[in-house]
Amino acid sequence: MPKPLHVSLIAIPDASISTLHGLYDVLNSFRMLKGADSSLPETPPFTVEIVAQTTEPIRLASGLPVQPHRGIAGIHATDIVIVPSVVLNPDWRVGRYPGLVDWLQQVHERGATLCSACSGAFLIAETGLLDGRSTTLHWSYAPDFHKLYPNVPICPEKTLVVAGERGQFVSSGASMSWHDLALYLVARHVGPTTAQTVARFFALQWHRDGLGPYMLFEGRRDHGDAAILEAQDWLAKHFSVADPVDEMIRRSGLAERTFNRRFSNATSHAPLAYVQQLRIEDAKRRLERTNDSVEEIGWRVGYEDPAFFRRLFKRLTGVTPGHYRRQFQIPDFATSDTRPDRT
Repeated sequence: MPKPLHVSLIAIPDASISTLHGLYDVLNSFRMLKGADSSLPETPPFTVEIVAQTTEPIRLASGLPVQPHRGIAGIHATDIVIVPSVVLNPDWRVGRYPGLVDWLQQVHERGATLCSACSGAFLIAETGLLDGRSTTLHWSYAPDFHKLYPNVPICPEKTLVVAGERGQFVSSGASMSWHDLALYLVARHVGPTTAQTVARFFALQWHRDGLGPYMLFEGRRDHGDAAILEAQDWLAKHFSVADPVDEMIRRSGLAERTFNRRFSNATSHAPLAYVQQLRIEDAKRRLERTNDSVEEIGWRVGYEDPAFFRRLFKRLTGVTPGHYRRQFQIPDFATSDTRPDRT
């Protein structure tokens, strides 16, 4: 009978309690699930502990306390380490947890798999072990992460990234994609059938379409180019007009090549690509909040050819307009006017 894998869930004051406790509950659920399915192992495959720099109670980012099971000084080897998502308030402060960084390096050298849920990647990146290896985290944290760790490729559109020659670095993306991390670890170490059983029990779903549909496009505006910023302000209100790029160039008074170069340098997007992002972002809101047809929405954001609009939407979001609407439109039962009977 294989020995259970030791999982160390790291608790730090920046941590999100929902991710920390969610991962703990799912990975530690096998005793509770015993008998629910014949595919489940007789012995729990994981021994899960919440660990910290000391055994003193820690008040997490939400203000709620957590009691670590052990301090890292007493853990010389572990199989899996998971850093839960952290709340940046307002920024990640490098060098705040030198003891944890050293410990992560040591247990990794002894074979531990290092995992991060969303912004937990900030702590693992401090070890330098992620340099040259891809990772994912919430897209809103990506600019700050890149400034601190420019040698770590970021893939915020991906739900899960497994990196390293033996898959020893695993990261999950935005917020609730910690579900995918938990299910991946179960599938990897126990088996896909068991992962399906766990997913059914907790009603967890894989984010199979990636995180592209969730991402919001916000054009960069801190570039300091006044002419391009003025063009962006105009475009924010007029992206649906015919030939918006030509109109921006005309309004700027710049030569076409000069405008295109400055716009791309300032925003990291070519003018046409920027227009497409704005149009698709508006289309997403219309799909969420209206019952207008896909053809009508495509026309309203600037596309007369419905087939082209559908192709572009899928290329930029990873899903079709119809799939997006089914996934993100508020269901009827949540908008019903029915009130509970208080008589």
